[in-house]
Amino acid sequence: MADQNKLAAEVRTEFGKGFARRLRAAGKIPAVIYGHGTEPVHVALPGHETALIVRHANALLELDVEGRAELALVKDVQRDPVRQVIEHIDLLVVKKGEKVAVEVPVTTVGESFSGTIVNLETATLKLEVEATHIPEHVEVSVEGLEDGTVITAGDIALPQGAVLADEPELQILSILTPRATVEDEAAAEGEEAPAAE
Repeated sequence: MADQNKLAAEVRTEFGKGFARRLRAAGKIPAVIYGHGTEPVHVALPGHETALIVRHANALLELDVEGRAELALVKDVQRDPVRQVIEHIDLLVVKKGEKVAVEVPVTTVGESFSGTIVNLETATLKLEVEATHIPEHVEVSVEGLEDGTVITAGDIALPQGAVLADEPELQILSILTPRATVEDEAAAEGEEAPAAE
């Protein structure tokens, strides 16, 4: 795991909106750590470093909670809808080797057949993976795929050790020919005919 995912977490004993506002004003982010049958621990995380880490889906943090090392998965990031400031983070305690259920972004690679477009219907795939080996994304090759091709969750090659938690029949993407393209080609052929005379 990258060193930049190591953060010092300060345990906090004060709660409420006013205290959370003061924390954020001081450049810190309120968070709660829970899981494994333990009591939730309320902490404050360094704002800038945390914001950089949580930009990535399923970020895994190595926390130093007052001298105690804790591995935690970012489960939820609450943002102010207008200013996009992080208001609160939920962290789930995980153990090395433990499997966790996560949603991993789907990315496409390659170019589908000329004149077609890729219609991504499901942006994430639910997987069960080891907490310390969460893939950043799952790649789906669309190279040369023709109009009408459908890719389902069961068609996707998963990273080693990952198990599909979605239904295999779940439609991930389809290849389409935009209607406008078909009409434009017909119109273009109609216009070219007189020029050929």
